[in-house]
Amino acid sequence: MATDYFGVLGLARDASDSDIKRAYRRLARDLHPDVNPDPEAKERFQEVTRAYEALTDPEKRRIVDLGGDPFDTGGGGGNGFGNAGFGGLGDIMDAFFGGATTRGPRGRTRAGRDALIPIELELDETVFGTVKELTVDTAVLCDVCAGAGTAPGTHVTTCTTCSGRGEVQSVQRSFLGQVMTSRPCPTCSGTGQVIPEPCVKCAGDGRVRSRRTISVKVPAGVEDGMRIRLTGQGEVGPGGGPAGDLYVEIHERPHDVFTRDGEDLHCRVTLPMTSAALGTTLNLKTLDGEQEIDIQPGTQSGSVLKMRAQGAPRLRATGRGGLVVHVDVVTPTKLDAEQEKLVRELAALRGEDQPESNREAQGGLFSRVRDAFHGR
Repeated sequence: MATDYFGVLGLARDASDSDIKRAYRRLARDLHPDVNPDPEAKERFQEVTRAYEALTDPEKRRIVDLGGDPFDTGGGGGNGFGNAGFGGLGDIMDAFFGGATTRGPRGRTRAGRDALIPIELELDETVFGTVKELTVDTAVLCDVCAGAGTAPGTHVTTCTTCSGRGEVQSVQRSFLGQVMTSRPCPTCSGTGQVIPEPCVKCAGDGRVRSRRTISVKVPAGVEDGMRIRLTGQGEVGPGGGPAGDLYVEIHERPHDVFTRDGEDLHCRVTLPMTSAALGTTLNLKTLDGEQEIDIQPGTQSGSVLKMRAQGAPRLRATGRGGLVVHVDVVTPTKLDAEQEKLVRELAALRGEDQPESNREAQGGLFSRVRDAFHGR
């Protein structure tokens, strides 16, 4: 049976990529070994990380959607599906043509799996880059047997069940007659070799689990959801095989002031009505430090100002994005007597003290709207 990776994350099978990311992030925060030292939590963290990897990789997700397991390497042709009936294409050929296809033993040494670990960064760390020390828990090469899986002074021997072929053959009767089929040897699991005296530390696997600390250089300009690939820092394979890669996934924490849209940063500033009308200069705290921004007289609420080269660096190009400043103009809700007098005087000077009496202007506007509806 293929693992229900959606069920591992507590999701329905039609879950979107964002649903998968949110579910994994929630579980990883509770189960990560740095937070929860419980051995069961450690196993559960590995399980949800494996599910997240299966559902976020497009090719692995395709296999899951088809009912298979993308991590199933046992006899299914490497496509995530187990054997049913015949043991594969070779056995089908055997059944129809009565011969045995020799596949030979498979190697004990296999490549390791990739690993995935999330990290949370502040906005300034993703914008300017940083170096993080991460604790990872992966399979590493056994330091006692150096991956051989044998006890010191001993060696692997040829399997006596299959005589080193890695497979055993059997003859079955079918409507086609006698059919010879081949199966992986149950004694040596298809490798053609056995370990008489396994290494006491790794039990013959050639690898052990270990917690280690690595430095990760986060380049300037990374965005939420991006992954940094560390070649050869993943799981060491069975039999001391080459290690997979480690992927570090970036999660950017929300900022109190700025929001991010690609290379641009956005923020909002609030201006009193008088400053918007007369113009002013603001001292704005940016990620690069305090910067001055000029507010032109007559600035309206909803105006957008852009400060060049104050955003995030472009990852695959030169230069930086901008800082987009959104202006909100605030109208006072309470005025004292003196303030009200001055505002009324200003309104009178501008002819705005009785806007409802300006019937000619209103009539001009409304007549144009009326004419538009009547086709004039």
